[in-house]
Amino acid sequence: MTDTAYGRIAAPAEVRFERLLPGPIETVWQFLVDSDKRGQWLASGPMELKEGGAVELRFQHRDLSPHKVSPPDRYREMDEKGHVGRERILRVEPPRLLVMSWGKSEVTFELLPEGKNVRLILTHRKLSTRADMVQTSGGWHTHLDILVERANGRVPKAFWTVFGDIEADYDRRYPR
Repeated sequence: MTDTAYGRIAAPAEVRFERLLPGPIETVWQFLVDSDKRGQWLASGPMELKEGGAVELRFQHRDLSPHKVSPPDRYREMDEKGHVGRERILRVEPPRLLVMSWGKSEVTFELLPEGKNVRLILTHRKLSTRADMVQTSGGWHTHLDILVERANGRVPKAFWTVFGDIEADYDRRYPR
């Protein structure tokens, strides 16, 4: 795995990721806002695409790939039952910017055209502890790797295969 695939600490309580995806920008935007497309790499669910709009994120990691792998024990219950997050749109500027709440934190998706490609910059802010930063980074890293596969028309590996030991990598990378 290349070093550039890893997220990095961008500021205190903030991690940032970048991925280069095939364009056009409108196609990548749909992977963020369309329930079916978002459900292929992150979580499906309705999204009111306006400031203050409701977002429902239905996570079902086992459905992100036709390949099935058992999750680590500490994630087994979440994988079996799924998880639903109820969030809010904080800012939206189609097709370039989407900011939403994420529990007590917030996530920004920025899309920047680069020739035929689009650079996705994901910034997760207001992470309260180093442990939150490590766990959140492992999750985003995995979801974004699956997005890259989906955007390129490829079938991704199982979420838990991609996830692997990624949290341990972030634990080593982030200063204590």
